[in-house]
Amino acid sequence: MATAQTRNFGSLVSTAELASSLDQVKVLDGSWHMPNANRDPYQEYVQQHIPGARFFHIDEIKDTTVNLPHMLPTPEVFAEAVGQLGISKKDQVVVYDSVGIFSATRVYWTFKAFGHQNVSVLNGGLPKWVKEGRATETGAPKITPAKYATPTLNKQLVRDYAQVLENARSGGKLAQVLDARPNARFTGEAPEPRPGLSSGHMPGSISVPFNVVIENGELLDAEKLRSVFESRGVNLDKEIVASCGSGITASTLYFALERAGAKDIAVYDGSWTEYADKKDSIIEKDQ
Repeated sequence: MATAQTRNFGSLVSTAELASSLDQVKVLDGSWHMPNANRDPYQEYVQQHIPGARFFHIDEIKDTTVNLPHMLPTPEVFAEAVGQLGISKKDQVVVYDSVGIFSATRVYWTFKAFGHQNVSVLNGGLPKWVKEGRATETGAPKITPAKYATPTLNKQLVRDYAQVLENARSGGKLAQVLDARPNARFTGEAPEPRPGLSSGHMPGSISVPFNVVIENGELLDAEKLRSVFESRGVNLDKEIVASCGSGITASTLYFALERAGAKDIAVYDGSWTEYADKKDSIIEKDQ
């Protein structure tokens, strides 16, 4: 018989699998919403969450030394925050969000970037869990802190401004940059939600809006994912960098690419919020 915190999943977990293993994993609510959504993910968590779930606050567990929305925290900040959530390195972590497949993938990528391999995303998230009539809780659980040793950042999973600028100057010849923002923001037809930022895209980048890898709040299967990427001219065997507005939905593409079998994948952490704000950036529009 399995003991607590011993169940290991693949990267994508079904609601049925999680329901049968709640005592063997650590569940995180990784919900986050766009600034203009006027939603408080933590208050929503307090009102309803999967039993035993803890809240991973994307906008607080971050690098506070830069004026960007939610850049990766330092290894020390990550270790302290995750330890306070009662998670140790041996634990299987399952992340969900209140949309279906959205910000949970950002938390997934964050754990992977810090070397925590036993991390999964709940397919369909809280909406599917609730629709199936599964149990939920209110309030915030009492958590016994754990010791989480300071990890080392896996820099292969992260790209910075200098790297994407070099790629933009090459016309996208060094790496394939996939842009997860809505296509109208990519082309420049629609404005950015953050005031003062130009819309448009990096030279040579490819528009892959994050919602094309999702259907009814769930991730497409691997075969369909490969078809989506290949139909947009993405070579899964070559280096791929995912970008978006602020690093949230870029992580959805990262997750989808991983599920599709791509091996050389990274996220541009600063994404368009950083890129469009820099004077050296090259911005193209399809107008």
